[in-house]
Amino acid sequence: MKTASVKEIRQELNNREPKELLELCLRLSKFKKENKELLTYLLYEADDEEGYIRNVKSLIDEQFDQINTKSYYFIKKGVRKILRETKKFIRYSKKKETDIELRIHFCSKLIGMKPSIKRNIVLTNLLNREIESIKKTVSTLHEDLQYDYGIELDELI
Repeated sequence: MKTASVKEIRQELNNREPKELLELCLRLSKFKKENKELLTYLLYEADDEEGYIRNVKSLIDEQFDQINTKSYYFIKKGVRKILRETKKFIRYSKKKETDIELRIHFCSKLIGMKPSIKRNIVLTNLLNREIESIKKTVSTLHEDLQYDYGIELDELI
């Protein structure tokens, strides 16, 4: 089966009735957990972005508390999993401010970990990549926001 492009899907959805669209969305939500999570964000949390950010930050905090710190191998696995989840939540929002807030929170939790990540090259490089990503995203924002996030980033570093 050949998968249709986004353009073709958009055209076909424009031709459907609202009731059919509802059924398609519900059917789509049954297949993957990510589809349900995205629909949940769009329906319930997109209007309250601050609440969404708070919820994701608390989830990140919980995940960092559950990391097995017996060896750097387990720490790396746990941190990568948390970063994957964080990036997924960033994709749902598509807002640059949310992206920056969540990445800064992730980096601050990573820096504050015990044992220190400074003794592990992989974790240090991961942190540096995230900081570069934050800087790149900040540079695309309005000047006032650049200044505010620049201060937060300087405190982080």
